[in-house]
Amino acid sequence: MPLNLDSYLGIQPDALKVYSQRAEVLAANLANADTPGYQAKDIDFRAALAAADPQSPQGTQGTQGALPLATTSRLDVTATGESGELTTAQYLKYRIPLAPSLDGNTVNSQVEEAKFAQNSVRFQAALSFIEDRFRELTTAITGQ
Repeated sequence: MPLNLDSYLGIQPDALKVYSQRAEVLAANLANADTPGYQAKDIDFRAALAAADPQSPQGTQGTQGALPLATTSRLDVTATGESGELTTAQYLKYRIPLAPSLDGNTVNSQVEEAKFAQNSVRFQAALSFIEDRFRELTTAITGQ
């Protein structure tokens, strides 16, 4: 009986992609904490992951009940990049600041550091889940 690795691993590989792209966005926020006029951004994780899930009605790979995205140019935004990889650019949102600075910068370093730490923990948890699933496969194959 063949094994469908995508269904075996579930949504975790897509979650890893979104977590890594979110880490880049949060790192950019931290790097621009002193840049006048910089607007803090974050990824709408739920929407990005729902688009990656083929079982979801919003899923980009499984279009169950979803309308196809009409594009008029090759430069139009799509849910996948040129290589077919999941991109989160369309789920990038500006963060609502608690207290914006006078120079227009909306980055709060403490909030960004907390979000970055939380994202890192979730990335590690998803990675551990995938590692455990591969360990199960190895055990099943070797019989030990």
